Amino acid sequence: MRNVRVFEEAWPLHTPFVIARGSRSEAKVVVVELEQDGIKGVGECTPYPRYGESIPSVMAQIVSIGEQLEKGLTREALAQLLPAGAARNAVDCALWELEAGLAKATVPAMLHQTLAKTLTTAQTVVIGTPEQMAASAKALFEGGARLLKVKLDDRLIAERMVAIRAAAPDATLIVDANESWHGEGLAARCQLLADLNVAMLEQPLPATDDSALENFIHPLPICADESCHTRASLPALRGRYDMVNIKLDKTGGLTEALALAQEARAQGFSLMLGCMLCTSRAITAALPLTPQVTFADLDGPTWLAVDAEPALHFTTGQLHL
Repeated sequence: MRNVRVFEEAWPLHTPFVIARGSRSEAKVVVVELEQDGIKGVGECTPYPRYGESIPSVMAQIVSIGEQLEKGLTREALAQLLPAGAARNAVDCALWELEAGLAKATVPAMLHQTLAKTLTTAQTVVIGTPEQMAASAKALFEGGARLLKVKLDDRLIAERMVAIRAAAPDATLIVDANESWHGEGLAARCQLLADLNVAMLEQPLPATDDSALENFIHPLPICADESCHTRASLPALRGRYDMVNIKLDKTGGLTEALALAQEARAQGFSLMLGCMLCTSRAITAALPLTPQVTFADLDGPTWLAVDAEPALHFTTGQLHL
């Protein structure tokens, strides 16, 4: 029998995290702990209101399968019990870690992987005035970040992006609009970004309205985030997107994330690996995907005033393993 614990945590941020959808001052997560034969597996998820999730709803989903978890539920069976999303992610990742611990191995070792000792991660520039965003980009680049992820809404796009590019002329820039743009004017905005040597545009249109991207000729790669959750999302993305952003909280854990990565690459998509506001536990769970991705956006824990232990070691723009 396994011992199962499910609990919530709130981790204050050192700086407000501002995107097109609003501002946040703390990361609220749900943690699953599974203990068997003296070995513990831990998984974490960040419930996301955009996907109809809340702390209570996610905890209720996990509690609903508590008896099966105690009796030895497998990852394969889990996928039949819970839908893709945050709740399944926390359980799936706890099962992976428990399985690795019982085998006296690590999850990457179980997958026959050797991870790089240093990974480049995007550092996020949150929404503010053009001057604020430029100052943030300059400070991050001078601090060592080489990949900057710029959050935008539907306002001051040219002013913000020109200021950021001037402040960090040698940085690799990717832009995330978080579904805040519209089909009208999209071509001109894409051309502006391309002229500023932006490397990729993420989810410019609402997931429910991205048909405007069908056969849309664009001068820079476009990445699906809110439009891509699992392998089932892929057929609708062909002809619209060049890249998919894989997040464990969307796929429902590492199991589906690995399958999505394999299938997406087979269909010609390049990959990005993303995260929510989270602790190092959630980033550790996603690390087996890093060898496959073009961009890693794993800076969630760097926004926390204090991280969970054991904390990963971040410097600006770098994750050291």
